[in-house]
Amino acid sequence: MAFLVQQQQQHGASRAKPSKAAAATAARERKPRHSARPAAKKPGKAEPGHRQLAAVRLLAACFLAPIACICALKFISVLPPQLPSGNGVSLTDGTSVVVGSDDSEGFGAVSSWKSTLDLPQGSNAPILARAGAVSFRNSPESDTNLGDASVKNGTVLDIKSGTEGQTRSSAESDSIFENSQQLEVTGIQVTKPKSKIYCDDKSKDEGFPYARPIVCQMSGDVHVAPGSSLVALNMPIEQSKEGWRIRPYARHDDSLLPLVREVVIRAATSENDAPKCNISHDVPAVIFSIGGYTGNFFHDMSDVLIPLYLTSFRFKGRVKFFITNYKQWWIQKYKPMLRRLSHYDIIDFDSNKDVHCFQHVILGLFRDRDLILRQHPTRNPKGYSMLDFTRFLRHSYGLRRDRPLILGEEPGKKPRMLIISRRGTRKLLNLRQVEAISRALGFDVIISEAHGNLKRFATMVNSCDVLLAVHGAGLTNQVFLPPQAVLIQIVPWGRMDWMATNFYGEPARGMNLSYLEYYISEEESSLAQRYPRNHMVFKNPMAIHSQGWNALADIVMTQDVRLNLKRFRPTLLQALDLLQV
Repeated sequence: MAFLVQQQQQHGASRAKPSKAAAATAARERKPRHSARPAAKKPGKAEPGHRQLAAVRLLAACFLAPIACICALKFISVLPPQLPSGNGVSLTDGTSVVVGSDDSEGFGAVSSWKSTLDLPQGSNAPILARAGAVSFRNSPESDTNLGDASVKNGTVLDIKSGTEGQTRSSAESDSIFENSQQLEVTGIQVTKPKSKIYCDDKSKDEGFPYARPIVCQMSGDVHVAPGSSLVALNMPIEQSKEGWRIRPYARHDDSLLPLVREVVIRAATSENDAPKCNISHDVPAVIFSIGGYTGNFFHDMSDVLIPLYLTSFRFKGRVKFFITNYKQWWIQKYKPMLRRLSHYDIIDFDSNKDVHCFQHVILGLFRDRDLILRQHPTRNPKGYSMLDFTRFLRHSYGLRRDRPLILGEEPGKKPRMLIISRRGTRKLLNLRQVEAISRALGFDVIISEAHGNLKRFATMVNSCDVLLAVHGAGLTNQVFLPPQAVLIQIVPWGRMDWMATNFYGEPARGMNLSYLEYYISEEESSLAQRYPRNHMVFKNPMAIHSQGWNALADIVMTQDVRLNLKRFRPTLLQALDLLQV
């Protein structure tokens, strides 16, 4: 054994200490040449220690990952949520609670509102805890505020919470989410938005003999009860407005009293004093009448449709109409216009038995003069014009022409003239002769009465370049003419110049139409066969005007007209000249 050990030691020593010559030779062999690239390492298997280390790390990662996820979920669960913006409840920086409705379209109406409650500061101030993703959005299908159980018109907010530094448990938060229509704060109640009423009773118009009707705007907590002809506001109201009786028709005339239903405005000093709402709306309401003189096209336009446009077009369809003196045929006749002004079903004020809650109600219609719209700070703050209204009509009825024919623009094509005939009073007795001379001068003439399907007649008027008629409601159809077309009014005898100019002449200019008037002589009036020449209708027509409308209607407005064609011809030539521009 000793010999073997000694041999091994000698063998190892001989390997560890080679001779000097062998060492030098080995060193020369290992020294690389300058031009040679270093040899690449051959890939080999990982050492056993590295494999074990990788396995340990993978096992640790698989064990720690679930723990990290659980911790993250625990951390997120105690954070207060970010409630959605828009309609409903929004949380601020801890100093106030804001209940609001987002009206992104912003049409100038009080359809969006905001009520802010300041919370007390300090260590004892209640804070808002987790409330879940609660949003009081309105349902367009039911048109009912989903939050009405606890947030009536955005006025009541009742949220329970702990004191500062405390948060609700997950179970408590889930219970609030399940009952998403009720949120509470300990000892805190949001006050109702302040109700307001403003009535435009400036009935006198300088230079215009007809008084304007009263129009009232109400905002806040407004209850509309058609069955009681009542509009109630939750507010102490001025004695001057308490029990106001409004006839919501856009013309003020003593003869209208039995023709238009009254609506009463009443103050409700408490919720119990107002009729209970069973339908809540998130859009404004306009209440108006189609009684009065409707059925006559001039009054349909000047007393209802133009005032309704002026009152409601700014809402861009997001408004509800309540109509008193309801007539289904009238609604059907003007349905294209009504549908563009309101995207909702019309409510029959005469038969509806519900009580409706609104935040903004207009009782009555704003109006300007007959067939005229001018800028005004309260009645017309948007500055709508009759050009805007006629554009609205063309869109409503699909009328394509927005300018007349220019002579010579299309070789061989004649300008088209529409002569409106009448059956009752103010008939054009030599209508066929007027048609013949007009054709001879180069017009393509159509004769028609202003009745029947409105869309078809509007399309016919829009296809024409000249409209000719004796003074009367038929001239109202000028609203369908393309801009820059020509309107010719034949004015009857009897100092009718003021009525002719204000009812049809000035409106025509406001619609960018070329306007011509032809005043008939005594000989062209049928009055010459009914009264002697010394009668006051010839000597002093204004004496008849001073007796009132009934006298005027019985004498002057009943005449017929037989035109002197030689005298009338220059008016037709002037119309042709206007189409050459």
